Amino acid sequence: MMAQLTQVTTTRLGDHLPLLDLLPDANPMSWVRRGEGLVAWGIHATITVSGKDRFSDARNWWHQQLEKLSITDSVHASGTGPILFTSFSFSPDEESVLVIPQVVVGMRDGISWITWIGSDPAPVLPDEIAALENLTYTWGDGTLPPYKWEEQVGKAIELIHNGDVEKVVLARDLNATTTSAIDPRLILRNLSAEYPTTWSFAVDGLVGATPELLLRLKHGMVTSRVLAGTISRTGDDEKDLALAASLARSSKDLEEHVYAVRSVADSLAQFCASTNVPESPYVLHLANLMHLATDVTGAIAESRSHVDTFAILEKLHPSAAVCGTPTNVAAEIITKLEGMSRGRYAGPVGWIDARGDGELGIALRCGQIDGESIRLFAGCGIVAGSNPERELSESQVKFSAMKSALQE
Repeated sequence: MMAQLTQVTTTRLGDHLPLLDLLPDANPMSWVRRGEGLVAWGIHATITVSGKDRFSDARNWWHQQLEKLSITDSVHASGTGPILFTSFSFSPDEESVLVIPQVVVGMRDGISWITWIGSDPAPVLPDEIAALENLTYTWGDGTLPPYKWEEQVGKAIELIHNGDVEKVVLARDLNATTTSAIDPRLILRNLSAEYPTTWSFAVDGLVGATPELLLRLKHGMVTSRVLAGTISRTGDDEKDLALAASLARSSKDLEEHVYAVRSVADSLAQFCASTNVPESPYVLHLANLMHLATDVTGAIAESRSHVDTFAILEKLHPSAAVCGTPTNVAAEIITKLEGMSRGRYAGPVGWIDARGDGELGIALRCGQIDGESIRLFAGCGIVAGSNPERELSESQVKFSAMKSALQE
């Protein structure tokens, strides 16, 4: 006798919805940019995976769950139907989190919809925006104090000069504690307001706003935005234009960027009939930083029509933007020099739908919430022209997005 299938229903909603304001306080999930994307809550099913096969294990589990569902979708768009929210670890040795939410609300191109799992009527959306309390935080060093992290950067530069590696990305962490449970919804709202061009994400307590789209797969077209090379903004438009021009000419930053673009382009070429890699990067302006950016695009080859998001993720991660070049050597150096667990920082985060399409970014500018504490992360690409003191300053600026989102 066949087991009874669980009903999944997607139906269109009316007006434009303020997605982040819909989230309840229990384990909210988010992938929102410029007010569009997906938010979700409730847990229909969840699992953790780890090990070198974690991407294929995730795919197998997702497909097993889909086989138990009966899907009614009257919208038929990317991101409708049942959705898998994912947050993969940087290292295969650590746990990645997969969540199928009970309720998903989406918004794209003026169209909003709701998906829910179960036979009950559609959930009632909140009428009022929840008032959220600002908290006061006490800050402490992370795994390494700043001076020690500078020393590790110096060691990485030595290894580069010796020819052991071309680029290494070294990250550091900061810890903050407060007196009440930290609510990710306030952080998401602040990040979205201050950095509207980034993707505000939340999955299982990991919350942040990433400017880096690791992978978008939609109808056989794949896109990856590569960021590498950074300079701080002053807030003075004229000065920032001059800084942007200097960033675009910086040999150190251009070298770092070339490694990252090459890493992504080589990975995507395995799946694509054609790829487009611009000859030179553009400068992406954020509220506090500017980055060298390149959007790599490709069309999946007809012979690879079975390729889904999981398959591409397995080849893309970790890219040179968060690990280094050559990847295996850089990963070993990271393990030796960082002295910390990255967890799901710098791993893929986002969503995948039942068609195998999805959007995932790299979990940057983020923090991991654990009750009344949060651990923030920031990383810097180290190349031959790097300077430990400047890299420390860059990491401090990268922390500022999350620090201000906590305290606004």
